Amino acid sequence: MKIAVLALQGAFIEHEHVLQRLGIETVEIRQLSDWQQGRWDALILPGGESTVQMRLLKELGLFEPIRQAIADGLPVLGTCAGMILLSDGYLGTMHIRVRRNAYGRQLGSFHTTGAVDGIGADVPMTFIRAPYIEKVLADDCSPTATVDGHIVAARQGNQIATAFHPELDEDLRLHQFLIDMI
Repeated sequence: MKIAVLALQGAFIEHEHVLQRLGIETVEIRQLSDWQQGRWDALILPGGESTVQMRLLKELGLFEPIRQAIADGLPVLGTCAGMILLSDGYLGTMHIRVRRNAYGRQLGSFHTTGAVDGIGADVPMTFIRAPYIEKVLADDCSPTATVDGHIVAARQGNQIATAFHPELDEDLRLHQFLIDMI
């Protein structure tokens, strides 16, 4: 099993460390030739700066191949900025509308725990300048976690999106959930 991690910017190395702890080989996707070199079992879109990541996806010719692979069923986990990338108006593969920086600036960052459908209770959730899902736009997309009345995780078929950063906590369940989808 091999999972690709978008490594253009952001918290990609932390995802790689979690996957390595789970015994999963990772491949960094930095340019189109990286993407074209193999077939991946899943993809992680990490947190970081969604505007920068989207610009680089387009400039590097990665936008359409990644969008098409997800639409064709490639399992994907998008965290924070990765959730934004999956949303309506960006890659558009997940039927959600996201409010960027919904919890404010860096000083608005926080940590909590909560239940995530399909994962369990007491899932650690670290929010850093985090978005949340304003609206689920289609019946095939389901909210899976809320914090203070806001949707912070959702699933649509092969796609998982979180507003929080599971790669920054010791809990491996969310990454294991992605692996189990493969």
